[in-house]
Amino acid sequence: MKRKTLVEQLRSGAVPDLVKRVAGEEGLPVEEVARAVAEGTAVIPCNQVRIPPKPCIVGGGSRVKVNANLGTSSDYVGIGDELEKLEAAVEAGADTVMDLSTGGPLDRVREAIIAASPIPVGSVPIYQAAVRAQEEKGSIVAMTAEDMFRAVEDHCASGIDFITVHCGVTARVLESLKANPRIADIVSRGGAFLAGWILHNQEENPLYAEFDRLLEIARRYEVTLSLGDGLRPGCIEDATDAAQVAELVILGELVQRCRQAGVQCMVEGPGHIPLHQVEANVRLAKSITRGAPFYVLGPLVTDVAAGYDHVAAAIGGALAALAGADFLCYVTPREHLGLPTPEDVREGVIVTRIAGHAADVARGVPGARDWDLRMSRARKSLDWEGQLRLALDPRKARRLFGERQVEGERACTMCGDFCAMRFISEYLGKEEITACD
Repeated sequence: MKRKTLVEQLRSGAVPDLVKRVAGEEGLPVEEVARAVAEGTAVIPCNQVRIPPKPCIVGGGSRVKVNANLGTSSDYVGIGDELEKLEAAVEAGADTVMDLSTGGPLDRVREAIIAASPIPVGSVPIYQAAVRAQEEKGSIVAMTAEDMFRAVEDHCASGIDFITVHCGVTARVLESLKANPRIADIVSRGGAFLAGWILHNQEENPLYAEFDRLLEIARRYEVTLSLGDGLRPGCIEDATDAAQVAELVILGELVQRCRQAGVQCMVEGPGHIPLHQVEANVRLAKSITRGAPFYVLGPLVTDVAAGYDHVAAAIGGALAALAGADFLCYVTPREHLGLPTPEDVREGVIVTRIAGHAADVARGVPGARDWDLRMSRARKSLDWEGQLRLALDPRKARRLFGERQVEGERACTMCGDFCAMRFISEYLGKEEITACD
């Protein structure tokens, strides 16, 4: 008899401790979390091989989650560097990380990240299949369906909690792409690998053609499938085009198959989207996928912010999350320019958390507004230690405060003797403000 998946357990009326734990951490009723996961509007990525010490829920009315991408390239292959970036991501408050490695000893990198990570870890198995094919057969398009599923199995067996699978890149979708040319073509690495494979071999994408096989592997390990957007727009001129929507329709169909199989899944979204199209994109995805958790990269709302792409992504991310996106993949200042450093990772996580928290406040997520209220009260009372402690990034806030503070001054050096809060409190008949020691 097959082991029941988390979804199947919840549908049968059982509520595992894992569900109770994440519900408590979110401040949500257990029955609401259980129902959302059972119905497929929330996921709890949690491989049974290695249950992460700090699991989390994505969707279902929970706070917006933030993912940080890690991983080597052919130019930077150090495992130690990736573990340092993992530490930076966790310290900055990331909810999950993904290993996107394409260089060096891929298995060892992934296993080291999984062993060291207290939070769920995701990956993109097609990267490893492509790298192996290049190394062993001389070409990415020489990989076989068996190579692809071998990589999926390897990643799941190693303890990965969720995997991106570009199942919506199909021959039919590529016809739509060819009929409606883009400026940036395909910018997803996984999407590009599979598109090239389909066009070269004149065969259907094995991850789509043999989707039941993918479901069986996911069931066995309790791995969440993240249905990747291989045709996501890579510039705002390509946003919401025929190919993007055609792929999304296929992903909506695959969501239903995941739910029927008792497999947790979420759907990935764009990409580069102009500001006025962000809300429509999220609502369209939520409608087509019937409320599946939506995982967006940014979206970046302009293409000219090189060096500040994390800011462009945070603007789009806040709007996307307000419209219903559940999961924000961070972008770092080095996006489009190079592999991020640990400090880039940290900054990317913090900026993305700001976007998610802003949406949480507007959406009425439990506890979100209380945090801001505590900060406001600390500011009113010139409680500097309280303000620094409550800051989303206490380390940077403490550094900036200390660099420009005058010894003995109760107000900050922006106002000095002319602090508005201290001044007006006297005329409102309130007690004089005193700074906290």
